[in-house]
Amino acid sequence: MKSKRSFPIATVTKKAEAAIKKGHPWVYDAEILQFFGEAENGCLVDVLSQKGSYLGTGFLSLKSKIRVRILSSNANESFSDAFWERRLRYAVEYRKTVMGDDFSCCRLIFGEADGLPGLTVDRFSNILVAQVLSFGMDKIKDTIYTLLVKILRESGEKIDGVYERNDVAIRSLEGLSEYKGWYEPIPHPEETFTEITENGIKYIVDFENGQKTGFFLDQKYNRLAVAGIAKGKRVLDCFTHTGSFALNAAKGGAERVTAVDISETALETARSNAEKNGLDGKMDFVAADVFDLLPELEAKGGKPYDFIILDPPAFTKSRKTVKGAERGYKEINYRAMKLLPRGGYLATCSCSHFMSNELFVKMLHSAAADAGVQLRQTEVRQQCRDHPILWNVPETDYLKFYIFQVV
Repeated sequence: MKSKRSFPIATVTKKAEAAIKKGHPWVYDAEILQFFGEAENGCLVDVLSQKGSYLGTGFLSLKSKIRVRILSSNANESFSDAFWERRLRYAVEYRKTVMGDDFSCCRLIFGEADGLPGLTVDRFSNILVAQVLSFGMDKIKDTIYTLLVKILRESGEKIDGVYERNDVAIRSLEGLSEYKGWYEPIPHPEETFTEITENGIKYIVDFENGQKTGFFLDQKYNRLAVAGIAKGKRVLDCFTHTGSFALNAAKGGAERVTAVDISETALETARSNAEKNGLDGKMDFVAADVFDLLPELEAKGGKPYDFIILDPPAFTKSRKTVKGAERGYKEINYRAMKLLPRGGYLATCSCSHFMSNELFVKMLHSAAADAGVQLRQTEVRQQCRDHPILWNVPETDYLKFYIFQVV
């Protein structure tokens, strides 16, 4: 190292050394060989190889299996406010470039993909919704929020407040409490909803009670792909949540759209969104469990839909449950393939990182074989470009999205 350091030191295994050199920012607890110096939860630590060579500096998480999250491999980095401002500006400028006119509604910070591990920030028009999942990032959130709002306002963006959605169980693994609410040091409105426009469709986003941060931004352009082939189609949108795929299909000229979700609350929001956009006249809303509904529709006979969309929640959030998730994905895809007529279309996806693309494709082949159909691939997509994928960090690559014609 070129400069004298005051940070504690963690010596790591050769396996961890190899991973860090390839660009992966995580060091697991079992890969730490020794600690030198006073190391408290959330502090910065220098990571060294067994031979003493400097590998990087990152946040320490004493209660997490991910023990260190590397921030930088610059041995002279001081991690002052200027460092965080540079990193935030880089993330914001990236979104301005790749999102263009959609910059007002996008993911501004995507954790490790932006060199800000454990931090998610979504922008919904005038509101930022943040989620912090690492102890170190939680310790500096005051600096992060203040700088981010400053950067956006300096460039002419209207930001009225920062809302925290830290009500997720994974925070307990870091020794952090669960809560949600306004970040009080920054002035904010009283209401916890705002209006956004995506693909020309208006939505009310309830960022206090909605899933995740209030709205799923990662499917933005996949919804446009659905809209592009929905014209004249009878569409069944499964797991519709607040209706985003269904609304895009309706706006794209579908003959009729049936939006299905198990949650009545989500469907109430979907109905309101349909009315707001003048699309309620061509849409139906059904409260049902998709795993029950699809076989019921098949049993009735006929082919009532010629375009089915499957956008389920993540069926697995760990490697231990992948097999069960694979069975769940196969069941709904098999049923949808059986229900569609020859020439019908299927849009299907998985948002679980642990359900790899290889496994997902294998499952689709198996479902098609069992359904006695062939699939003509129309389009393959991934998450929206505001959720960038770092090739050396496979955890940032999670969304698989396919459109097929059933032949």
